[in-house]
Amino acid sequence: MTVARQELGRRGEAEARAFLRRHGVRILAANFTSPVGEIDLIGTADDRLLFIEVKTRTSDAFGPPQLAVHHRKQQQIVKAAHTYLAAQRRSEVACRFDVVTVTFGRQTDPPRVEWVQDAFPAEGVRVW
Repeated sequence: MTVARQELGRRGEAEARAFLRRHGVRILAANFTSPVGEIDLIGTADDRLLFIEVKTRTSDAFGPPQLAVHHRKQQQIVKAAHTYLAAQRRSEVACRFDVVTVTFGRQTDPPRVEWVQDAFPAEGVRVW
């Protein structure tokens, strides 16, 4: 991954965190890494634990950013969530898998942020 793409991803995650906080999400962890994968953000809202994947783009030229959260990526996030829950010793907690997309357009425009709540289930995988 290029340095420019890494920087774009960091900017997107910062925008996503700010957006989620404004909407009442308490962020517990960022970039949780386990042997089975990474979770961009972990938060709580409405008595649920949220596992949040952030996708950042500069345009929709290749389709909406959430398309990048494909079947294999969803499975990886679910496995990483199980690892997080085991590490926290939290087995009986309501969880949800969300996707936040951030699209940066022209420099003068604010980024467009979309929050797809309950984007995919833990027991199955949603294909966009």
